[in-house]
Amino acid sequence: MAAVKACNILITGANRGLGLETVKQLSEDSCPKRRIFATCRDPDGPKSEALRELVKKHPSVITIIRLDADDPCSIKESAKKVGSLLGNSGLNLLVNNAGIVARGTIQTSSVEDMKHTFSTNVIGPLLIIKEFLPYLQTAAKASGTPGMSCNKAAVINISTVGGSISTMPSLYDQFPVLPYCVSKAGFNMLTVLAAEELKADEIFCMALHPGWVKTELGGEKAPLEPKESVEGMLRVIGSLTEQQHGGFMDYTGNTIPW
Repeated sequence: MAAVKACNILITGANRGLGLETVKQLSEDSCPKRRIFATCRDPDGPKSEALRELVKKHPSVITIIRLDADDPCSIKESAKKVGSLLGNSGLNLLVNNAGIVARGTIQTSSVEDMKHTFSTNVIGPLLIIKEFLPYLQTAAKASGTPGMSCNKAAVINISTVGGSISTMPSLYDQFPVLPYCVSKAGFNMLTVLAAEELKADEIFCMALHPGWVKTELGGEKAPLEPKESVEGMLRVIGSLTEQQHGGFMDYTGNTIPW
C-alpha cells in the first residue's frame, strides 16, 4: 500500500490513467484526515465517469476540481477553489500528472503540435506550481518540523524518460514523439529550477518517471499496468529524503540521467 502520509493532496489529470489510479490508491490508504483534490479538464464529461464513481466510494476524502492545464484562467480558478476548501492547513503534496502526447519527427511535427504540447506539458505545470505555491508555503510553515519531505510540502512532477536528453536518442526510432519529448525535456528543466527556488521555503520538488504504462497515453503495447506503476511511485514518494530534492527517478527508485 501507499507509504505516503501527506494529508492534503492535489493530483492533476486525475480522471484517467495514472492520475485516476493514484487517486484510487491514496483514497484506499488508511491515512486519517486525508483530503484529495482530484483535478481534470471536464469533471462532468464521459471521460470522468470512473473518477465520479470513485468519489461515491470515498465522498469525505475526494473532491473533484475543474482544472485544464492548457488554460491559465482555469488554473487560477482551481487554486481559488482549493484554497477556500483547505482553510489554514495548506497543501502538502502537489502531483503534476496532467500531460499530452503528440507524435512526430522533425519532418512531420506541426507548429500546432509543438505549441499545444509545450503549453500543456510545461507552461501548465509552471502556472500550477505558481498558483498553488501559497498553499504549499502554508503547509511547510504549519508543519513545525525542519527540512523537506513529501509529507510536509512537496511538488512531484510526473515526467518521462522521453525527456531525458542522454537516454532518449536510443529510443527515438521506437518512439517518434518529438513534440512530447521536447516538451518533457523542458518540464525536467522546470523541475530543476523549481527545486532551486522552492528550497528556501523548504518545499521538496523532484521528477518521477512512471515507466511505460498501459494507459491511453502509453498504449496497449506497454508492459506495465497502472496499478503496478502507481504502487511503485507511491513507495518512492513515501521514501524520498532531502538528498533526492531536485532529482529524477523512476517508479522503482532508480535514478534517471537528465
